Amino acid sequence: MLKKMLRRGGLGNNRKEMIVAVIFFCVCLVTIEYGVRVTEAEEYFKPFNVTYDHRALILDGKRRILISAGIHYPRATPEMWPDLIAKSKEGGADVIETYVFWNGHEPVRGQYNFEGRYDLVKFVKLAAAHGLYFFLRIGPYACAEWNFGGFPVWLRDIPGIEFRTNNEPFKEEMKRFVSKMVNMMREEMLFSWQGGPIILLQIENEYGNIESSYGKGGKEYVKWAAKMALSLGAGVPWVMCRQQDAPYDIIDTCNAYYCDGFKPNSHNKPTIWTENWDGWYTQWGEKLPHRPVEDLAFAVARFFQRGGSFQNYYMYFGGTNFGRTAGGPLQITSYDYDAPIDEYGLLHEPKWGHLKDLHAALKLCEPALVTADSPTYIKLGPKQEAHVYQANVHPDGLNLSSFESPSICSAFLANIDEKREATVTFRGRRYTIPPWSVSVLPDCTNTVFNTAKVRAQTSVKLVEFDLPTVSNIFPAQQSRDHNGIYYISKSWMTTKEPLNIWSKSSFTVEGIWEHLNVTKDQSDYLWYSTRISVSDSDILFWEENDVRPKLTIDGVRDILRVFVNGQLIGNAVGHWIKVVQSLQFLPGYNDLTLLTQTVGLQNYGAFIEKDGAGIRGTIKITGFKNGDIDLSKSLWTHQVGLQGEFLKLYSEENENSGWVKLTPDGIPSTFTWYKAYFDVPGGLDPVALDLKSMGKGQAWVNGHHIGRYWTRVSPKSGCKQVCDYRGAYDSDKCTTNCGKPTQTLYHVPRSWLRVSNNLLVILEETGGNPFEISVKLHLSRIICAQVSESNHPPLQKLVNADLIREEVSADDTIPELQLYCQAGHTISSITFASFGTPRGSCQNFSRGNCHAPSSMSIVSKECQGKNSCSIKILDSVFGGDPCPGVEKTLSVEARCTSLLSDSFFQEAVSSS
Repeated sequence: MLKKMLRRGGLGNNRKEMIVAVIFFCVCLVTIEYGVRVTEAEEYFKPFNVTYDHRALILDGKRRILISAGIHYPRATPEMWPDLIAKSKEGGADVIETYVFWNGHEPVRGQYNFEGRYDLVKFVKLAAAHGLYFFLRIGPYACAEWNFGGFPVWLRDIPGIEFRTNNEPFKEEMKRFVSKMVNMMREEMLFSWQGGPIILLQIENEYGNIESSYGKGGKEYVKWAAKMALSLGAGVPWVMCRQQDAPYDIIDTCNAYYCDGFKPNSHNKPTIWTENWDGWYTQWGEKLPHRPVEDLAFAVARFFQRGGSFQNYYMYFGGTNFGRTAGGPLQITSYDYDAPIDEYGLLHEPKWGHLKDLHAALKLCEPALVTADSPTYIKLGPKQEAHVYQANVHPDGLNLSSFESPSICSAFLANIDEKREATVTFRGRRYTIPPWSVSVLPDCTNTVFNTAKVRAQTSVKLVEFDLPTVSNIFPAQQSRDHNGIYYISKSWMTTKEPLNIWSKSSFTVEGIWEHLNVTKDQSDYLWYSTRISVSDSDILFWEENDVRPKLTIDGVRDILRVFVNGQLIGNAVGHWIKVVQSLQFLPGYNDLTLLTQTVGLQNYGAFIEKDGAGIRGTIKITGFKNGDIDLSKSLWTHQVGLQGEFLKLYSEENENSGWVKLTPDGIPSTFTWYKAYFDVPGGLDPVALDLKSMGKGQAWVNGHHIGRYWTRVSPKSGCKQVCDYRGAYDSDKCTTNCGKPTQTLYHVPRSWLRVSNNLLVILEETGGNPFEISVKLHLSRIICAQVSESNHPPLQKLVNADLIREEVSADDTIPELQLYCQAGHTISSITFASFGTPRGSCQNFSRGNCHAPSSMSIVSKECQGKNSCSIKILDSVFGGDPCPGVEKTLSVEARCTSLLSDSFFQEAVSSS
């Protein structure tokens, strides 16, 4: 089809036109599919009511067991949304969940923004188009490691306001915004009773953690918030997470790593898990946390085993803190969160695949889970137990009293021992359960899934620069070194940022004003400048006593930079830390300039509106001959922001004539702007900028703010080569990246890029080498899988069959090894294959004593040249049993290649 299209276009051997045609073709396919889904969405949902009882949410009169996928719409682009939602559905999600971000929607009081990444209505409708329900957490406080917890900064300037307590100015503003969101959803016909996908809403967020800080006002506020939410007539249930005193008509829910022991505050409410933390956030200078999927699956299975009904992954896709949306203190730009879908929109394997299998197993159990009011508990051992869901209801909903059909029955067998596996007897059969795991038996007999046995493939994420780029075909400005790295450009332009007061908009007052009161968070940066008079006797005093004057400040957050006479002499980073900085003055008048910087405003805790930023407490200079100088009473000139921000040097429309060519031996150090143009690698793979050669700053591509960057290094110790999934998880348990910069790669969405001549603008604060910035592709190049004869069969086959009626063929019960490459890639080679007793793990496989000689040829024949393949774990497939009486395993490692590789282009060009 592609060749015919190319021929009809008369492209011949013009490779430039061929790339454009290929990309256009791919985009058309996505557009056609998306268009069809949107059309279907208008008729997908018939109006239905949502209620609940003690067991579950009741949708259209039926109890449901629901899996929810957390996706924050502003942390991706609208062009990414359809794929993210589709992958969530494929992974087994029934529901899409998101917070609402007040400061993104109302950046200026009374001026609303629902465009681009903040087009919430479009996002909700896309979920409906894919047949998914929606859980909208209005809040409006979000936390979410989002700037100021989602509150607009102008809110703190309202006279007499105090956030999140029984305060009339705050309640008035909160009600106004929550009402607007509910009314908007109603006007767009998005509630379930209107035929829309929204089945659940949230008011407030984790308020129970801080309620005691507000005393009686906190308790009154909870009652008010609940009453206000219910008064809006949304027509679907409301929840409050982590709120044990939630009023009777609001469902209180759980947020944690484990919620299997959680019970709501009323027997009339279902057990809901609003945040299952499948990873954790990261701050600059910290290690990267990872949560093993075996433990995550264990937590989910235990939740449903013990009576849970609705579980939401926080996050299913984390995404990116574009612009200045990252919260504080010091949240990084990436919000990957170790989620099942990574920051770039690619599947994170084996996490996504293993959870997909778990979700399929839970769907097989759903008939029993929703018909039984509560499980039967059976103790199987000292740390082993079973929960059985059984009801005398026919699969078609008929009472079994007049039928001979067996009752619906599903069971969960748990081994909560952290060290040893256990063999237990259940209903006359013996089952072996690995440590810290749950086995799922949808028919109370056959185990179809165990949380500790991972059948899903492992995908090794790589960033690569050695693929053919557009610059191979078009004239480009990129340069390539002997290692094959494509650097952004040979030609960089630069301009220097003034290191002092630069604008007529500056003002001079006595003392230092609080940072946010001045900046209103329109910029990270606030300059303070004053003049210090130094006498000859002061200089002599310092020389004779071998001392230096010192600047002392009681409290600083997040960053302070100290300049004397235009020279940077010191830095401080922290959250309200004391600063003591030695100074070096000249005789006469000296300019003392302070620059305070925010790196995300406080997003969590009580009284965040009072936290502020910049400088707090006394500020003085000690060590003068005649005593200390109290700078709190000095005249200070204040200047908001950087001149480059004011001139919009990051904009494509900027025509500032101050840019000059940068030479390699002329790289400035502090507060310098750089710009260059670059082309992008061909294909549809996600793109990242590698900024490890830089220091700290911000970056823009084609005017889009991709976020803050910083090469702050994590601690050298604390990382483990092997992470044991067994036992309770916390964010410090399984960390990586010790001794390295926390983040060096920054996502640039494809929709923000052109084929060529993309403008990159860098604001560098501390010094770095832009000549070494490179553009890379983020992709799953290496894939591995390992499946044994004792593994469970592919669950999708069982879901499509009817396990309860025993309509399962023998072929459906055979384990299979399944491999796939990401979209647009094929399996180009098999680098390892062994059926027998292979050893090792992905990227480190080796043959064991038992090996079927045909392994490589069989796997290559089945998989090579395909996007995906599956191989049954059977002796006959490999020409016979290579070692009778021994359990066999098939281990495979393969390599994926983009369809837009050099060979693809050569073949397409030669055949067109």
